[in-house]
Amino acid sequence: MSGAANAGTATALDVEHYRDIIDTRSEGEYVEDFIPGAVNHPVLNNEERARVGTLNKVASAFEAKRMGAALVSRNIANMLEQHFADKPRDWAPLIYCWRGGKRSRSLTLVLREIGFKAVQLDGGYKAYRARVAQELTELPKRFNYVTICGCTGTGKTALLLALRDAGAQVIDLEGLANHKGSLLGEHVTTPQPTQKRFDSLLWAALRSLDPARPVFVESESKKIGLVQMPESMREQMAAGECVWLDVPVAARVTHLRSEYEHFVNDPALLMQKLTPLKALRGGEMLARWQTLATAGNIDGVVESLLIDHYDPLYTTAIKRNYPKLATARHIAIDALTPSALRDAASALATSSSL
Repeated sequence: MSGAANAGTATALDVEHYRDIIDTRSEGEYVEDFIPGAVNHPVLNNEERARVGTLNKVASAFEAKRMGAALVSRNIANMLEQHFADKPRDWAPLIYCWRGGKRSRSLTLVLREIGFKAVQLDGGYKAYRARVAQELTELPKRFNYVTICGCTGTGKTALLLALRDAGAQVIDLEGLANHKGSLLGEHVTTPQPTQKRFDSLLWAALRSLDPARPVFVESESKKIGLVQMPESMREQMAAGECVWLDVPVAARVTHLRSEYEHFVNDPALLMQKLTPLKALRGGEMLARWQTLATAGNIDGVVESLLIDHYDPLYTTAIKRNYPKLATARHIAIDALTPSALRDAASALATSSSL
């Protein structure tokens, strides 16, 4: 830790040195993004923060501070009794709020008065966020990427996970973004992270990797659903090696059925998601998909989507974004079974200098 940490404060450059990190912001601020590993213990929750803010506007700053102090005191007492009661005397958590102000200072002061070695983050989350934003302009450039390319349904993500199991270094961008990168890729039950949260997840993932070893990624466009990867990473991926997956259409259809089972069970939902394609593919094509879906021929819908929509779109984009695609190594997989993916991952990891 830095000398500043010994004096009761730490900088954003110190955050990875702390095992215990406490985010004192409201639960609404926390869900937007937080320092990796931080646990949320709000000194003012969403409703309390709103009440104090309203009182400040309609009455005075003095009245707002008086109410806020009472609320903060009760919340800190609750933390001490319910969450921190078993902490050892040498406990040294890092504590932060939005800008390193009163919320984190209040909890830090109480903990230090007790005898804990609590440390306040100077500049708070805002300073951490500035560090992440700055480092994401350069950090991705430290790595040599091997980009897995292939049309929709060729099992790019499945191969990435098999590569991870084989001991290779992997960044699963779609996993971090909680989105499969296409019109149908939005997760059914959980939302995508905010851009700030995605940045934090990517930053933490990159910092865990060894620049001396290759990093396998999946080809992506600039945006993955609603979030966007750093331009520095896109540029570095484009400059690296590409691998192209050759998978028969029938195997791709089978794979996509398992990946998007919720659409198989709800053809109406599938057609609702495909409606925006009318402007691109025309009413006749959309009507054809509707007829197939109504008849329960989901395989027919998927096959047509691949051949008539996704393949032409992906091929055009991939050629534009990855100049080295022409010299890409081709990997043929007849069926996207676990054993076939393991074999492909093992061969690829070995040949790419694990």
